This record gives sequence, structure tokens and C-alpha cells, in this order.
Amino acid sequence: MTRILVIEARYYNHINDFLLQGIDKALKDNKVSYDILSVPGALEIPAALNMALEKGYDAYVVVGCIIRGETSHYDIVCNESAHGVYQLVLKHKLALGNAILTVENEAQALARARPDQKDKGGDAARAALRMLEIQ
Repeated sequence: MTRILVIEARYYNHINDFLLQGIDKALKDNKVSYDILSVPGALEIPAALNMALEKGYDAYVVVGCIIRGETSHYDIVCNESAHGVYQLVLKHKLALGNAILTVENEAQALARARPDQKDKGGDAARAALRMLEIQ
């Protein structure tokens, strides 16, 4: 049985709830079991992914939301979280789907997160399953 770990940055709860709905539907439609590991923010996702590598998961989905603010902190969080995740993906040949939204405002985040709109959570779950097929 395929096992997936969903690592979520639980910073914008209402946005993550929509992303998780899409992930849940996509994985259940494919009869895949999954666990959820919550971390405080997107910068913690790479560390959590690295710590989880020995737990025997077949694939991973990372999820969260980064909304641009008034400072350069947005750029740091976007770049470093993505860089950290993809260093691990390449080093360990991981099947991974990425739904860490990087947006200008909440409206953009909601449009991308809602399963009845852009469904980026579902897209990330399906991407992880596709990458698992390639492995």
C-alpha cells in the first residue's frame, strides 16, 4: 500500500484547510493512505521533510501559503523553503508534490487553494503520485 506524508505549514489555517481538502480527495480517489505532519511555517518544511525520510513513506506532499507582506521576509521564506525542499528531493530522489503557494494577497491564495477553483492541493497530490510512478 502506498504511503504518503503531507507536510503542512499551518500558518494560514483557512487556506490550508482548502488545500488539504483537495489533497484528501485526490489521494482517496487513488486509494492512497496518508499522514499529516504540521509545522509552524514554510521555513520549517525542509527540516521536517529531512527528519521524516527514515519513516518509510513512498512520496511526499508539501503544503502551505506564503503571502507577500511589506518586507523582504516574503522573498526569504519563498526562496529558502523551496530551495531546502528541492535539495532533498534531488539528493534523495523523492517523489514529491508541492503546494506551497506563493502569492501577492489572500484572494490569490484562496483561488489557488479552493478545490472548486484551481485546486493546487489536489494538483500537488496527483504530482506526487505521478513522480512515484517515474521512480
